[in-house]
Amino acid sequence: MRYTHSNSANVTIHPSQFPDVIQRQLIAALRRGDVPPKFLYDSVYQTQKWLNVHQIHSPSQIDQEVNSIYDSVFDFGFNQVHEMESALIGLGCGGGKKDAMCLSKLKIGSGLLHYVPCDVSQAMTLIAREEVGKNLDFNKIYPLVCDLSESDNLEEFFDILLPFNHKRIFTFFGMIPNLEPNLILPKLFKMVRKDDDLFISANLVPGENYQRGIENILPQYDNQETRDWLLSFLIGIGVAVDDGDLNFCIEPEGELLRIVAYFRFSRSQVIRINNETITFESEQPLRIFYSYRHTVNTLNKCLLEHDLKIIFSKISKSGEEGVFKVKRSV
Repeated sequence: MRYTHSNSANVTIHPSQFPDVIQRQLIAALRRGDVPPKFLYDSVYQTQKWLNVHQIHSPSQIDQEVNSIYDSVFDFGFNQVHEMESALIGLGCGGGKKDAMCLSKLKIGSGLLHYVPCDVSQAMTLIAREEVGKNLDFNKIYPLVCDLSESDNLEEFFDILLPFNHKRIFTFFGMIPNLEPNLILPKLFKMVRKDDDLFISANLVPGENYQRGIENILPQYDNQETRDWLLSFLIGIGVAVDDGDLNFCIEPEGELLRIVAYFRFSRSQVIRINNETITFESEQPLRIFYSYRHTVNTLNKCLLEHDLKIIFSKISKSGEEGVFKVKRSV
């Protein structure tokens, strides 16, 4: 489905983000007691809350050296001039600043460039469109709203949006921590062709001790800005801030550790979504956030298990951010 805003931005909506689908998924998630990440970016208000968190706490925003590792990986990836029509597909584009950095490194004329900002949040795709549109014709930018974890046919949408023989460059920045590896990596492998480029970034656990390292970075999550962002989801479904307590913890999941936020209700609560009701009892937890924190070794292992291999990487001096050029191994 495509529609045109009053500002002439054409936006493609994947069926995974149709309103009836979203509503069914939300009801099912609340009944399970865990909220998928997509619902934390659903509204313009939530998007702005997240951008505030990113601005204040993201390593790429507070450590200037982090931007240099992106430059290094892009310089490695785009070290040759070519005149092939090329498309950058930003999977989980966010505000588009890193995609804009990537596009600026491509050694081809802007007339040969195309950009697909792809995100679960329509607001994010439009913000990314504005960011990249500072240096690229808006007519060559095709926003796509979709849920990556629920989409099995995105390749078909790319073929529709980009109906020409082109080189494809995928970015997957900051997405690895917030999606289940065994769910998203097979989809990523299927999406990327053998000759495509894929750039991934991940927040990493610094230091030699995995447990101690993740404990040291917990304040990047347990802070007022992140709390305001996460609580905005609850407020949006009719839960008051004082209906319970929001707590962060570290929990193991297989060989990995992740930071998790639970809202524990202090009294019984009934949530109504259209004609459906979901009841939470006093002391019942609702998981509303998780973030896997990898080391370079755990990330490399996860990628190899899904036939993706790192061919070049740069890690920040702090050890908290890594950028990787990745290819299919088969």
